[in-house]
Amino acid sequence: MHLPFGMRQTSHALAGEPFNGRSDPETPRLEVYNEGVMPKYSIVVPFHNEEENVTMLYDRLKEVMEQVGDPFEIVFVDDGSSDRTCRLLEEIAAVDSRVLVVKLRRNFGQTSALAAGFDHAQGDFIISMDGDLQHDPAEIPAFLEKLEEGYDVVSGWRKERIDNFVMRRIPSRCANWLMAKLSGVDIHDFGTTFKAYRREVIHNIPLYGEMHRFIPALASWYGASICEIPISNVHRLRGQSHYGIGRTFRVFFDLLTIRFLLRYMTRPLHFFGSIGVLGILGGGGISAFLLALKVFTHQHVMDQHGPLFVIAAVLMLAGTQLLAIGLLGELQVRHYHASSQRAPYTIDRLMRLRAPEEPSSILPEN
Repeated sequence: MHLPFGMRQTSHALAGEPFNGRSDPETPRLEVYNEGVMPKYSIVVPFHNEEENVTMLYDRLKEVMEQVGDPFEIVFVDDGSSDRTCRLLEEIAAVDSRVLVVKLRRNFGQTSALAAGFDHAQGDFIISMDGDLQHDPAEIPAFLEKLEEGYDVVSGWRKERIDNFVMRRIPSRCANWLMAKLSGVDIHDFGTTFKAYRREVIHNIPLYGEMHRFIPALASWYGASICEIPISNVHRLRGQSHYGIGRTFRVFFDLLTIRFLLRYMTRPLHFFGSIGVLGILGGGGISAFLLALKVFTHQHVMDQHGPLFVIAAVLMLAGTQLLAIGLLGELQVRHYHASSQRAPYTIDRLMRLRAPEEPSSILPEN
């Protein structure tokens, strides 16, 4: 079943198919929640072409979370995989009602896949991790312990990196140092997806582009308490890595964005207006000087000071434009706070096993 744009399925049929209200005795109905029981923990895992790791990761997650003892759900997001990843996820969702599969229409990227998982997670505490088995599910209880202590965000820290020293570790260390300095959040590893959040914190953070690595910095802007814990860093055993040196370079451009967002997200006129006023004052001062020369010395300003005259005009024009950009930015901020946000992804279908007595419903997304 394909969901229209802007629609969200809130009660999910087996493997994404419509449910007609009749129970089939041959259909597996395993591990179904009791009516009214909501999960305390949600594990969000985005996948893109990870067919070799899907089943093993599910088995390990299930074992760890069952030992924790509280109700939980696992939200698997298929980010437009072209291999058997989605089919394997469907098979898992067909036998375990604690698994929700969110299939995106195409590959939107890791940040959008995480946003889709966060939007559909129902737990009070949300844990995100990669689907390549480089994050050990056995370390999840350590994250949950920190959340129980009162922290809003718990970030993993790959203290002992085993990646390539030149291609991964040096660029990563430089990027993490810059991010810590520019954001004011004193953690060592912004890049890892292995993090835990309180539901109310992560749902206040807009995610788009490649902003998932900056979640701690954005959360700090909202006043969240943040800590980090060491995690293991293991080699990928199956599949092919989707990370490259090009992604590391893109981080430096994102740093400029996050610095601007943290300081001027709600007051862009303070940034553009300050530069604009300096330009107008500089151009005005040069123009006044040239006018004084013309009036008191009768010089031919355009002949003797032509370049200076052009510089004054450009400064005044650029300053006026920057002021206008700042005002437009203020209008955008007002619009942002006055209207609802559109999700940076579109969903193809949702898949979850449900109890025979559950009704089927499709509700518009708020």
